[in-house]
Amino acid sequence: MKEITAIIRRDKLPETKKALDELGYSSLTIQSVDGRGKQKGAMCAEMDSEMPGSFCTTVKLKPTPSAYALEHTLPKVALYVPKRMLTLIVPDDVVSKLVKSIVKVNQSGKRGDGKIFVSPVEGAVRVRTGEMDGEAIS
Repeated sequence: MKEITAIIRRDKLPETKKALDELGYSSLTIQSVDGRGKQKGAMCAEMDSEMPGSFCTTVKLKPTPSAYALEHTLPKVALYVPKRMLTLIVPDDVVSKLVKSIVKVNQSGKRGDGKIFVSPVEGAVRVRTGEMDGEAIS
């Protein structure tokens, strides 16, 4: 078993869920998360694609600095971009197919498209029935 963790743009969530459902993997956990990558807090260049293109020139952002930024000298305020984090536990043999599907839906070629992590899972138990491992994730 493997755990697939995908951090994606918020506006890509419905399309990603649909793609996974079409492959027969609709069981997942979704969380709202904030983070930053290589953009190092350059908010306007890295905002979700749902923001209008003229947003940065028409609206002055008043960012909330992180606690770290308030206590330390940083070249600029550390901003965090809202994303969605999806987590799936799947059999080993479907990992490649699911990762390719997630990439296909979310790849725009711009910074901020997201990241996918694949990790081994040692075991699983369905609490309601006591089923273990492969039976617990199906």
